[in-house]
Amino acid sequence: MTNFIQPPRLRIGEETEEERRATWLELFYDLVFVVAVSQLAHNLKEDISLSGLFGFIVLFIPVWWSWIGTTFYANRFDSDDVGHRLLIAIQMLTAAAMAVNIHHGLGESSPGFALSYALGRTVLVIEYVRAGIHIPSARPLTTRYAIGFAIAALLWLISAFIPIPWRFALWTLGIIIDFATPLTGRKFQLGLLPHASHLPERFGLFTIIVLGEAIIAVVNGVSEQKWNTLTVISAVFGLVIAFSWWWVYFDNLGGKPIEIARTDGKVGVVNLWLYTHLPLVIGIAAAGVGVEQILLSKPTLALPDSHRWLICGSVALCSLAVSILHRFGVIRYCKIRSKYRLAGAVVLMAIAIFGKGLLPIAVITLVALVSALQVIQDLYQSRPTTRLADPEI
Repeated sequence: MTNFIQPPRLRIGEETEEERRATWLELFYDLVFVVAVSQLAHNLKEDISLSGLFGFIVLFIPVWWSWIGTTFYANRFDSDDVGHRLLIAIQMLTAAAMAVNIHHGLGESSPGFALSYALGRTVLVIEYVRAGIHIPSARPLTTRYAIGFAIAALLWLISAFIPIPWRFALWTLGIIIDFATPLTGRKFQLGLLPHASHLPERFGLFTIIVLGEAIIAVVNGVSEQKWNTLTVISAVFGLVIAFSWWWVYFDNLGGKPIEIARTDGKVGVVNLWLYTHLPLVIGIAAAGVGVEQILLSKPTLALPDSHRWLICGSVALCSLAVSILHRFGVIRYCKIRSKYRLAGAVVLMAIAIFGKGLLPIAVITLVALVSALQVIQDLYQSRPTTRLADPEI
């Protein structure tokens, strides 16, 4: 039974909450973003072009940032009282409204999308003000966040009432302020670092959401085609791609950046962890669309250039993002793994550039092979003899 009134409290103490897990409310909150990511993927399917990809990214960023805002707040200040539950319920409504307005989100639905995002950020500001009132030690950070996010929310609110393209100019300015706000509060973050076991789990859960789109893509692609050998093989390779990147990501995930920040005072590594996840999840979500388009393509005709670039470019973006995370120790620090991820990204881009005329089965086979080789390399490197011999592991 929840408490009727329970002020926000610090939830970052390792000594009291060594294995803190996601709450049922957080998991319920994530369901709205399953729908939002699905709508974003649907938008991209309808327009696989540079302009379609640009629109997908433009709308993906505020959706992801909405999730990030609530997640970081709950990581530090979560309380299970009626007030917090009601505020989360409102944020779920705003996220659902964003999902509703994603279709034509850069056209006739853009005012609704902007209003939905602005309201969600306003609720987050209220939560930070509430936390600052009850936790004096956190007030410098909560005040900085409340002011920055309030300014961004105001810009998004105003944008709903002015015409395009000025509307999008305010979106750009608002999202820049939103992204910059945590960076301006770095000196206040050191004493309020996120929980080392809870935050990686939350990031992992959002990664699962976008990986789920890849699984849905395989099911949708196969269900809309007549079953034949090439379709089945392509579907298997689509699952191999998703499974490989699940393996690579979760086998290397941990609270390393928070531990580094806590012991060495390097807050920047936490921010690097945060912002590098954006291209990672964008790449995974777009890869799911790419897999589906391959499965829907005529198996005996060359894969269209736009589809080849989508699947190769999106998986290359995932590989590059994971390479950066390895290189700077944000996930398991390993220069060898970082080099393999970077090499994988280069090979995938080479397939995109030089693969004109390849059949769909050939393209998805090559992408799956590059992805699976990343897993094989990790397994080989994790052998006990290799661990002892290689100082870079």
